[in-house]
Amino acid sequence: MRIATYASHSALQILKGAKEEGFETVAFGSGRVRPLYTKYFPVADRFIEGAYPEEELLGLEAVVIPTGSFVAHLGIELVEKMRVPYYGNKEVLRWESDRSLERKWLERAKLRLPRVYEDPDDIDGPVIVKPHGAKGGKGYFLAKSPGDFWKKAERLGIRGKEELRGIQIQEYVLGVPVYPHYFYSKLNRELELMSVDRRYESNVDAIGRIPAREQLALEPNTNYTVVGNIPLVLRESLLMDVIEAGERTIKAAEELMGGLWGPFCLEGVFTEELEFVVFEISARIVAGTNPFVHGSPYSWLRYDKPVSTGRRIAMELRQALEEDRLGEVLT
Repeated sequence: MRIATYASHSALQILKGAKEEGFETVAFGSGRVRPLYTKYFPVADRFIEGAYPEEELLGLEAVVIPTGSFVAHLGIELVEKMRVPYYGNKEVLRWESDRSLERKWLERAKLRLPRVYEDPDDIDGPVIVKPHGAKGGKGYFLAKSPGDFWKKAERLGIRGKEELRGIQIQEYVLGVPVYPHYFYSKLNRELELMSVDRRYESNVDAIGRIPAREQLALEPNTNYTVVGNIPLVLRESLLMDVIEAGERTIKAAEELMGGLWGPFCLEGVFTEELEFVVFEISARIVAGTNPFVHGSPYSWLRYDKPVSTGRRIAMELRQALEEDRLGEVLT
């Protein structure tokens, strides 16, 4: 068995972790990035050019580890039909990508969620507007009133309510952005807190470097496109809040879609009252785990050795192989 992944997003970490656990590795994708995975960071034993070279992957007896880039690039329909073994539960993809289903899932988990406005004319406070699709925050914008919403929405080509399908208008909760990364072992039925990050987003973070008076004069458009990730260590007294939120998310997934296993991330903020408010879930490895290629304080506390999320995936697959339980974790 070989471990394969699409050459983007968190592939370096996934492939390095697989090699640390003794697996042969395969990267596939654009020929332009081949040197990144074979020369500059030699983590891929083999590189195949192509968006999804199914026959070659089947011939190599590869297991595909999904990332945000892989799902966004191929689309849910193709991923659901792929014949190459896939680590994780494909059923989760529909729930994650449909904002109404995602909210039903997080409500079932009894998480504190921001209010959602069905009608932009009901906006009565600050909101963040999220177009459909996981594109790293691209196209998100803030609004403070119905008039402000329609003015900014027009820049995206949205001129009427009939064009709002797939767009979520969410209460903007003031707080510190926090992105805890979890791993749920289906084999051991245990949740692990792997690491925590916050995102560096352009140009919303860059705007803070401009004096307020000049911001008002320039009227810059806020943009939440992620350009990098910053490691974060939480106050110890907040860790149980984060862990319990993860546990409830797993329980709700078992009730709704047959379970969530492997890596996932709850995206949220801690308010000044120290309440953890969750606004999204990413049900696979997130790029925020990339600063922790050599592990995090949390993985060191548990394993006393370098364990990234990428390596933790490989550890789970190694255990499944040794216990003849691959069928439990692959779809």
